[in-house]
Amino acid sequence: MAVDLFDNWFDPLETELRARARSFIEELIRGELDAVLARPRYRRSQVTGNEAKAGVAGHRHGSRKRTLTGTFGPVEIAVPRARLDAADGKTTEWRSSALRAYQRRTLAADALIASTYLAGTNTRRVRRALAALFGGTVGKDTVSRTWRKVKSDWDAWNARSLAEEPIVRLILDGTVVRVRLDRKATSVSLLVVLGVRADGQKVLLAIKSMGGESAEAWRGVLDDLVRRGLKRPQFLIVDGAPGLDKAIAAVWDGVPVQRCTVHKHRNLLAHAPERLHEEITADYSDMIYATTCEEIEARRKAFIRKWRLKHRAVADSLEEAGERLFAFTRLPPSQWKSARTTNAIERLHEEFKRRIKTQTVLPSADTAAMLFWALLASGQINMRKIDGWQTLATKPIDQPIDLAA
Repeated sequence: MAVDLFDNWFDPLETELRARARSFIEELIRGELDAVLARPRYRRSQVTGNEAKAGVAGHRHGSRKRTLTGTFGPVEIAVPRARLDAADGKTTEWRSSALRAYQRRTLAADALIASTYLAGTNTRRVRRALAALFGGTVGKDTVSRTWRKVKSDWDAWNARSLAEEPIVRLILDGTVVRVRLDRKATSVSLLVVLGVRADGQKVLLAIKSMGGESAEAWRGVLDDLVRRGLKRPQFLIVDGAPGLDKAIAAVWDGVPVQRCTVHKHRNLLAHAPERLHEEITADYSDMIYATTCEEIEARRKAFIRKWRLKHRAVADSLEEAGERLFAFTRLPPSQWKSARTTNAIERLHEEFKRRIKTQTVLPSADTAAMLFWALLASGQINMRKIDGWQTLATKPIDQPIDLAA
């Protein structure tokens, strides 16, 4: 008979640990029952003669076998049983609070299963990956059920109040993913909103699955934030999508808006032949990454003069962005790096797509949004404070750059 890899890798440490785990769990549950009955097994109550101070009256009646799967693997334990006397003369079955009724896995085991799924694999691969640890007791249905438990936390997160969140800045962007809709692969947009707290910490505020990035779709996202109590932000960073611009104008008109300089760079390149890309990039970088407002203003004028003559479409594209491309200059220079782009969300998009690339098509639009959120909620993706957070209390000034070409 063929021997599978690892079949003959006997580990006495693992064997002993699992045996100790069984004894520990059984002792834990027996101790819980002893406390309820106010007496150890095979002994009378230590408060005999003073029934008013005694524990709950009742009696043990054997035990039942249960298989429990934890990070220590599957173990078979003997769970004590007892009947408790009620005030009406009837009896009820005792239930352990440590081991819930019908519980087959520990919470740590469920967390491990969900985390493995979040690492970017599908249910069958999770089952195979954890087969050795769980002794084959975890099937793809178990993985799916465990994942569904996450949904209750997801629903609560979506309904939470934002009234107490000290948000001073928002970063808004969308990404496209493939999901299964009516048994066909369909592209949907995930609209993501990151908030920046007064202490500089980035936090995910909303993620919605929509058919696209229309004004109506973004308006729905923003209205939901307002409905949950989000205060008017002081500064916004966007990708430049027309639908988002219209939604912002309807909800937060007058708030300074920064158009992502990376997105605009891509727009400029799209308006020119490839042989000009390197030259456009050099000129654009010299302008955007200049260290003072005066340098930015001078290099912007030089850029427009040069490219109006060399390739007018490039100059027109830059002028189309208007003052929004340079709104970051209204902030202290220490914040310019973090305020110029939507890179904070772009990095999340990249990591999210790296995790799901093995699945190609996600089960549903709701699953896509929930998976994006869970990667952050589980700690698999962490967000740090923005650069220049120490000066966030400084309010934006009037536009310091003369945009006249």
